[in-house]
Amino acid sequence: MPFVLSALSTSTLLSLSKTLSRQTLARRPTMSINMAFHAFAGNSIKSKTPKSSDPFSPNSALQTLKSLTLGQTQDPSSPNFRVLPFRKGRPLAGSTGGDLGPNWHLGWLNLGDCKVFLENSGVNLGEESWVFLGSNPEEYVVYWAIDVSEANSLVGELGSRQFCFVELRTLMVATDWSDESAMGELAIAGHARALLEWHNNSRFCGHCGEKTIPKEAGRRKQCSSELCKKRVYPRVDPPGESLEEAVRRETWEETGIEVGEVIYHSSQPWPVGPNSMPCQLMVGFFAYAKSLEINVDKEELEDAQWHSREDVKKALSFAEYKKAQQTVAAKVDQMCKGVEKAQNLAADFNVESGELATMFIPGPFAIAHHLISSWVFQDGLKGVEAHMKQPSGSLSNL
Repeated sequence: MPFVLSALSTSTLLSLSKTLSRQTLARRPTMSINMAFHAFAGNSIKSKTPKSSDPFSPNSALQTLKSLTLGQTQDPSSPNFRVLPFRKGRPLAGSTGGDLGPNWHLGWLNLGDCKVFLENSGVNLGEESWVFLGSNPEEYVVYWAIDVSEANSLVGELGSRQFCFVELRTLMVATDWSDESAMGELAIAGHARALLEWHNNSRFCGHCGEKTIPKEAGRRKQCSSELCKKRVYPRVDPPGESLEEAVRRETWEETGIEVGEVIYHSSQPWPVGPNSMPCQLMVGFFAYAKSLEINVDKEELEDAQWHSREDVKKALSFAEYKKAQQTVAAKVDQMCKGVEKAQNLAADFNVESGELATMFIPGPFAIAHHLISSWVFQDGLKGVEAHMKQPSGSLSNL
């Protein structure tokens, strides 16, 4: 859970970092980054559940899908299907040129092409392999995701069409955050990956140990045991405490700093976490510090430091976020054309100047960036301060 701790009326900030590093960055004017929502939020596919008789409902769409995969003729009144394959957590992607450089896009396949690719690769997917993502009734389309991790030969088949499976984190950095359509594509990919990951991790019932089976086109699962039939849904398990309590506890445990008033900022889906927790929900907060002394738990954090608002503003002014995005977008383009094979990212920021930045600040794809920049420029904070009293016992002159 990333969060920034600050006394909102003063100019001191505590940075918490797993890998607090010092980077040599080129000086540029501070960017004004306007995003309608965080990366991986703003999914444009409608996921409301229509009535069961509606052709866009999960169950109706699944029945149509089953009949089409068995070779039956498509009814003119049934919706079209678009399929997004994933391999080892990586969505299929392509790239096209543009006036300002290449732009990646998701590698949606129509159902007919998808069937051909799967048959040529010797892959036979059952109905449990198809996961309903949502629909767009205006365009008469239903969207699906499938996991083809075991289909090694499919990589070459799709590569001949200049498609490739790209790490979601790479696509995140390559996304132009000013492009609402591109941000929507990223959100769809994140949502699909989270659902597929949940399906992979919930193959057995946690109550009785029997296998689970998908229901409602993969929107939920159910235990196969007639004696159990426990329903299983994707979920975020609370830690047995409020979010505000979790902020206070984790800050104390990891830095030794006691905080008082906690103010919610925003949340962000994060389907690019470590293998142990690949799909998470990030929740960002500001908090008033009640103590200044730092005692870092080295098993949890590498470092924690106090910084002035001016130091943080200076670090933000060094970062060339747009150039980094364009560099990675060009790399994705080369990957889709078969020129570039490596999935690892180059440095997120251009290194030209010999001047040393005071700290490293994540790019605009991370909630941490927006927490920090909101604090630096006091965006949206003045109204909060105007309606809040200084918390009892907190430091007023940090």
